[in-house]
Amino acid sequence: RRGEMAKSTQLIDNEVFRAYATYTAIVLLKMMLMSLITAYFRITRKAFVNPEDTGAFGKGESAKKYLRTDPDVERARRGHLNDLENIVPFVGIGLLYALSGPELSTALLHFRIFTGARIFHTFAYLLPLPQPGRGLSWAVAYSVTISMAYKVLKTAWLL
Repeated sequence: RRGEMAKSTQLIDNEVFRAYATYTAIVLLKMMLMSLITAYFRITRKAFVNPEDTGAFGKGESAKKYLRTDPDVERARRGHLNDLENIVPFVGIGLLYALSGPELSTALLHFRIFTGARIFHTFAYLLPLPQPGRGLSWAVAYSVTISMAYKVLKTAWLL
């Protein structure tokens, strides 16, 4: 069945699709965790961007001091933005890839490498770990998405 597009009624029985669903759920949950980490830093560092968010810390002029930026909040926010820039394309391209009929072992390799690289990227961003760790983990995950896109184009357009 290699090279055939999966039928939507058979997706749940398709091992590649189940692998895609599993690893996509993992990276999406990781991305959702980044918003909680950002919120945690905002609250513990008392650094907010909206006046209504400072209500628990005072009113009027006394609350204005909490309308500020904080390096830890900004670092978590940048990590979350990087997830949005990389995980969202993975979700779309990964779906097309899963439907393009790849070998299970190759698909698992793509999905596992991407997931591991993105999890490492998060730790490298938040701790922070010295470069080039974060940059390499970004490049590895990005390369996986490009590789899947190439396979989709090769299958769909017979490149």
